[in-house]
Amino acid sequence: MKYNYVRNFLENSITSEKRIEGGTKMSKKIGLLPKLILGIILGIIIGLVSRALDFYVIVRLLSTFSSIFGNFLSFVIPLIIIAFVAPGIADLGKGAGKLLAITTGIAYVSTIIAGGVAYVVGITILPKFIKLGQVAKKTTIDVTPYFNIEMPAVMGVMTALVLAFILGLGMAHIKGKTLLGAAQDFQDVIKGVVRTALIPFIPLHIAGLFSKLTATGEMFKTMKAFSIVFVLLILLQIIYILFQYTIAWIMTGKNPGKAIKTMLPAYLTALGTQSSAATIPVTLECAKKNGVSEDIADFVIPLCATIHLAGDTITLVLASMGVMILSGKMPTVTMMVPFILMLGITMVAAPGIPGGGVMAALGLLQKMLMFTPAQQGLMIAIHFAQDSFGTATNITGDCAIAIVVDKIAKDK
Repeated sequence: MKYNYVRNFLENSITSEKRIEGGTKMSKKIGLLPKLILGIILGIIIGLVSRALDFYVIVRLLSTFSSIFGNFLSFVIPLIIIAFVAPGIADLGKGAGKLLAITTGIAYVSTIIAGGVAYVVGITILPKFIKLGQVAKKTTIDVTPYFNIEMPAVMGVMTALVLAFILGLGMAHIKGKTLLGAAQDFQDVIKGVVRTALIPFIPLHIAGLFSKLTATGEMFKTMKAFSIVFVLLILLQIIYILFQYTIAWIMTGKNPGKAIKTMLPAYLTALGTQSSAATIPVTLECAKKNGVSEDIADFVIPLCATIHLAGDTITLVLASMGVMILSGKMPTVTMMVPFILMLGITMVAAPGIPGGGVMAALGLLQKMLMFTPAQQGLMIAIHFAQDSFGTATNITGDCAIAIVVDKIAKDK
């Protein structure tokens, strides 16, 4: 059984990701997470010193940069949506096999369930630890930017989403190469923008955000809320892995304890690599040891490494709820359900680059949850802080899907 139509586009996307990650590692002496932590620490120190001296010039300079960076981010968001969602849908739609549709459907349902569980857990626990509007108080300290540069987006977020769906489905239907090639070239351009103009400056953006929070006295309340959200999402990711293998056990009879134990090398590898693509060789080996047939493993594992991001979804839902409660807005069912449903689609087409999940979700956060650039910065910080665990959750769940798909294929 050969799945060349899947392997072709997966090889391109995975090769692109490895090239991006390889270039990033070569050009950086330290990784993004350490830089992010340094940015947070530097921001807190600057805020504390400025508050003690009652001198806020540096804080305002950083705030000016963060304001401009946030505007640029808002400008790029619709472009990110079109660049990644349209080719992603087109690539998936090119496969005519039923197993492709089944696997994609299972990945989407898994993502939705992950988001739904995260919402139920979050709405039950977070309000007990985070006071509504905990950091929404006004301050008399002037930490406003010195100036601002407006960068209106070329189109709205929802317009970009609709256009991406139309282009993606249309390209899959006509099976043409010209428009798809142009879309993939545009995707490479936007990947370059994300890699060279967004990711490297995120630590400085976070430093500006945290210096402002510290100078206005909101920092430690925010950090307390961050710690609660972080612990909760890690625990929930582990529980969700157990849930996925329990479902696989019910459907196939595969012992969940043994299956998870067999996947530990892949889980630990993902913790180190922070990359689903880089972990694929280990994930494949573990899946085959779990009894998944070679053809199904070779098909499902690389595919799910691209489209199954349950760990990222748990993070994005819980973190967004924490940020909303901090800002004085209680997340409701009518607010979060549409967000989770759209997030499922966005995660399926999320780009295979560091932080791709949160970058693809920024548009939804902005349009559906009305997140400001500062709130988006908090989301980026939380996402990158747990990226290792989220990736490990993603790839471990991939094998549970492979076990189920293998059972379905054998029953045909």
